[in-house]
Amino acid sequence: MLRCSSSSPATVDQIECSQNSLRLSIRAWRKVTATLTFRGNPMANDLDANAVKMFGFKVWTYKMGEQVSLMVHLGDQLGLYKTMRGRGLMTTDEVADATELHERFVREWLLGQAAAGLLDHVDGAFELTDVQAAVLADEDDSLSFAAGAFRGGVERKVVDRILESFRTGVGLTYEEQGPNAAAGLARMTGPWSRLALTDRVLPALEGVVDKLEAGATVCDIGCGGGVMLSTLAQAFPNSRCVGVDPSSAAISIANQRAQDQGLSNIEFIEAGGEDIAAGSDYDLVITFDCMHDMAFPDRTAAAIRNAIADDGTWLLKDIRSTGDFDKDMRNPLLAMFYGFSVASCLQSAMSEPGGRGLGTLGLHADAAKELTQEAGFTRFDIHDLDDAANLYYEVRI
Repeated sequence: MLRCSSSSPATVDQIECSQNSLRLSIRAWRKVTATLTFRGNPMANDLDANAVKMFGFKVWTYKMGEQVSLMVHLGDQLGLYKTMRGRGLMTTDEVADATELHERFVREWLLGQAAAGLLDHVDGAFELTDVQAAVLADEDDSLSFAAGAFRGGVERKVVDRILESFRTGVGLTYEEQGPNAAAGLARMTGPWSRLALTDRVLPALEGVVDKLEAGATVCDIGCGGGVMLSTLAQAFPNSRCVGVDPSSAAISIANQRAQDQGLSNIEFIEAGGEDIAAGSDYDLVITFDCMHDMAFPDRTAAAIRNAIADDGTWLLKDIRSTGDFDKDMRNPLLAMFYGFSVASCLQSAMSEPGGRGLGTLGLHADAAKELTQEAGFTRFDIHDLDDAANLYYEVRI
C-alpha cells in the first residue's frame, strides 16, 4: 500500500507523493477505458483519445472526493473513527457491535474507507492506525485532526443562493450560510486553537503573554464559535475577553461553550468588526481567518486602530498565499481553497454591494501589510509558526 503524508500542503514531497498515487490510478483507469471508442460525434475523431480519457479520470477523481468527503463526515458523526482508535484489526461485526450500528451499512462504509486508503485492510479485517487516528479521531490532542472539517455537503437552499450570487454579484453572509457553517468552522479550527495558541502562537508575540498573565483586555473579532477565545480565557483567568461576530448562530455556539466551561471572564456580542467601540484600549485584538471574509475589511482595520491601546497588539492570522497564482500552484490543495472561497469566504466578502471581495486567498502578506498601514499601523511582523494553512502577523501602532 502506498502511503504519503505531510504536515504542509505546499511541500514538494507531498506533491511527488500525490503524483505517484495519480500514476498508479491512471494505469488502472487506462485498463478500464482501453476498449472505449468515440461514436456518434464526428468531432471526437479529431481528439486525442488518451488525453480525453486522462482528463475524464481527473474529473471523476473530484467526484470520488465528494463521495469520500461524505463518508468521512459519517464516520465522524457516527463515532466510527473514535471507536476504532487504538483497537487494532477489527472485523465488520466487531465494529458494528462496538458502535451499535447495523453491520451491513458498517461493512460498506469500511470497505469504502479502505478503498480510499483511509483505513488499513488485512485479511478481511480493518484497522485505524495511530497515524490515521491522529487525523481522523483524535480531536482533543492532535494538531493534525481534520475530520471536523467535513460537513456532509451543502444544503440545497444554500446552493441555490450561491448560484444566484453569480448572477447578482451579491453573496451570502455567514449567517445566511446556515448553522452548519458556523459549527463546522468551529471544529475545523478547534484543534490548532486549543493546542497551539498558548504554547506556540502567543509566546511569539512581544510582551503579550506577560500582559495576559497580569490581566489584559482582549477582543476577538470574528470569534465564530468561540473555540479560540475560550481557550485563551481559560489559560489567562486574570484577563477579560470579548468576542464579537455578526452571526447569531456562531454567538449562540460560543455562549454555550463558555457556559459549559464555566468561564466568567468572557462575553460574546453579536456585532461586526467595524462596530467595536473606539477608545476601548484593548491590549490584544485578534482576527483569525476572518478579515478576508469581510465585505469591508478596511473599516474593521480602522475600527481596530481606534479601539486598541497605544502599546497594544493586533494578532492577524490569515491564509498562506503569495498573490501569485503560478507560485501558489505549488500547493496541492489550492483547488480546495478556491472551493472554500466560492462556497463560503467570497460569499461573505461579497455579501454587501461594493464589497472588496478578497476571498480565501486574497489577504496575502503584502495585502495584509497594506491594509494595516492604511489604517494607521506602522509595525508589521510576519510569524511562520509551522501552521500548514496560515501565517501570523504581529501588528502594532
